[in-house]
Amino acid sequence: MKIDILTLFPEMFEGFLTESIIKRAIEKDIVEVNIINFRDYTTDSHGKVDSTPFGGGAGMVLQIEPIYNALMDIKKDDSHVILLTPSGKTFNQKKARELSKKKHIILICGHYEGFDYRIKNLVDEEVSIGDFVLTGGELPSMMISDAIIRLLPNAISSDSLESESFDDGLLDYPVYTKPRDFKGMKVPDVLLSGNHAKIEEYRELERKRITEEKLKSEND
Repeated sequence: MKIDILTLFPEMFEGFLTESIIKRAIEKDIVEVNIINFRDYTTDSHGKVDSTPFGGGAGMVLQIEPIYNALMDIKKDDSHVILLTPSGKTFNQKKARELSKKKHIILICGHYEGFDYRIKNLVDEEVSIGDFVLTGGELPSMMISDAIIRLLPNAISSDSLESESFDDGLLDYPVYTKPRDFKGMKVPDVLLSGNHAKIEEYRELERKRITEEKLKSEND
């Protein structure tokens, strides 16, 4: 898979690309990630990519031209272009699995007060990570890329993927490790019993309990 991220702040991705699972996936050629500064595609002699909005209003707006020029340079027949915006469809695990089947994903990070509305005509879909506003699309692009990359074959162990939260609509069960008793906080006895059938039953019940509690708290 190939992921291209269009951004005005490429330095923000240094840690993201050089640590942990993402770094190993890149080194094993499971994924190729390119951070592209779309300022390089502006025709403005001063390198500007934004301007004031027609009709007036606060702030600066990203122009369509540099985004268009960048896409024309990197987009292929199998590319899937995503605009990161609060008005997009909320990203979830189902969408992550859908995108993990793509060959080439292009993520466009917005910034400033918004973007020229005509940029919407250049993309395949709009995606949001939630109902809140950030200063730019860089953090969402990392989150989405992380969720996708870890689903790629051999990026992480297949055992880890088999018990993923959300795949069946339920959150994951709680896990514990040593010590068995820490300042009076004890590991549930069933996990120490060696009875695998009872352990699986306990974990399934815990998944349902935790999911129900989360849904209840969100509705309160």
